[in-house]
Amino acid sequence: MIENFLQHLVILPILLPIATAALLLFYDERRRKLKLWISLSSIGLLILVSVGLIGRAIDFSPEAEVYNLGNWQAPFGIVLVLDRLSAAMVFLASILGAASLVFSAAHWHKAGPHFHSLMQFMIAGVNGAFLTGDLFNLFVFFEVMLTASYGLALHGSGQARVRAGMHYVVVNLIASSFFLIGAALIYGVCGTLNMADLALKLQTLKSADRIIFESGAAILGIAFLVKAGMWPLNFWLTPTYSSAAAPVGATFAILSKVGIYVVLRLTLLVFGTNGGTLSGFGNDILFYGGLATLIFGFIGVLASQALGRLASYSVLVSSGTLLAAIGTGNASLTAGALFYIVSSTLSLAAFFLLVELVERTQDTAANVLAVTMEVYGEDEEDEEDEVGTYLPATLAILGACFGITAILIIGMPPFSGFVAKFMMITGVFNPDGLNGDGYQPSARDWTFVALLIFSGFAALIAMTRTGIRTFWASIEGKVPRVQVIEFAPVAGLLGLCLLLTIAAGPVADYMGQTARELHHPQNYIGSVLPQKTVTASRISSEEITAGLINNVEVERGME
Repeated sequence: MIENFLQHLVILPILLPIATAALLLFYDERRRKLKLWISLSSIGLLILVSVGLIGRAIDFSPEAEVYNLGNWQAPFGIVLVLDRLSAAMVFLASILGAASLVFSAAHWHKAGPHFHSLMQFMIAGVNGAFLTGDLFNLFVFFEVMLTASYGLALHGSGQARVRAGMHYVVVNLIASSFFLIGAALIYGVCGTLNMADLALKLQTLKSADRIIFESGAAILGIAFLVKAGMWPLNFWLTPTYSSAAAPVGATFAILSKVGIYVVLRLTLLVFGTNGGTLSGFGNDILFYGGLATLIFGFIGVLASQALGRLASYSVLVSSGTLLAAIGTGNASLTAGALFYIVSSTLSLAAFFLLVELVERTQDTAANVLAVTMEVYGEDEEDEEDEVGTYLPATLAILGACFGITAILIIGMPPFSGFVAKFMMITGVFNPDGLNGDGYQPSARDWTFVALLIFSGFAALIAMTRTGIRTFWASIEGKVPRVQVIEFAPVAGLLGLCLLLTIAAGPVADYMGQTARELHHPQNYIGSVLPQKTVTASRISSEEITAGLINNVEVERGME
């Protein structure tokens, strides 16, 4: 009976937040405390579910667990696919959702209607994007995620928030149109949108059909790269993230990683089935586009005077690093990049929450001194029914948290940010590990490593300058009012980064195995389509192609 229940665990990260969001819609906004506790209970249960999913992913590894909705087999039925990568990303999204909801309990959940429902819907969309096995449902979950994020971007009102939010809505609607066009072109030549089936069908396409397929993949890629924030498609990101409410900005830290996840998944699954290396389609665009994003990001970091903009440009630095790493097609580098996804997302989410607390030490006169400080709309705080107690020694605690966050973002030892960058640099210079035979790095490798190091140096300058101005040379010496319930999620996220540092060995092993599975996706394909393929250890890619051609001929004969 327990095993039967565990088989349905894969769908809970989608059903649970959707059911919670729908339930919360029945309660009036005057019952905010009840809605808060329902939402927190749901996200707490979701964290437990995500931990269970990581355990199941390890048990099923190197294969994937496939959940057939309606008991219809792929490629005709809708499937959810759980592997090491999707399990880790669902856990990461759940942690960020929990931290944001706890932080919002002090004030932000009262700043606008349906806050908790929107958060739950967005979490459901994010989890669905991580777990789905086909492009059509990926589009559905993308739209669920984006629709909820539109309301959250505008949450709290204010001129800057509305202006940036409207740009955010328009850009993402255009990106959704590209998504549909690309998916339509791919379906037109392949007759399927199942990701695993696409990996097989691509090998049998004629040259004319392959051109259409790659055109559809390129158009589809634009939609994903807009969400990932690749330059020059990232002009919307900094205004939106920097003007969003603090808990919303922290949750948005995972949204760019959704685009990264899809690019990584599809690039290696569809175009990377030959010995675990990229076939050449799109990898140069990802590499050089990632480097351009990285350069744009650290220039923005150096130029930022406002903390919100500094955090937003740090998101672009993270995205650029990951896109360039994917573009190399190096499995060892991918392992470090996966470690970096977890570390950077946790630290950036903590930074977005910390920004609001730190900015309470400043007033309007102090803000004028910042040369590039933008005008922010002020939000009136409802001081009635406040949750929790205020924190003593506020400035000292905030300063310590800011210092730890800076070390994580910069990538200095001994924290997880340094471990992640060290893993990536090791993957570049020694991709074969201890059994390597003297690999010679290329000019591309040296360029990536140089920009990776320089981005950390740029963050060091910006974070040091901001820390001195805020905590050391502040002209007004104002002590902010910070509640324990606002500090707790910041401390929790930083604590997870510390735990990630302590458990760096097991986590690195997990990420290394995940990278190997991504670069050799035959087990994934065989799990989703057991009637069409077996693992690469049993037959060669030529035999897979021959068997698929026979399958296609049989299907045509049946038609």
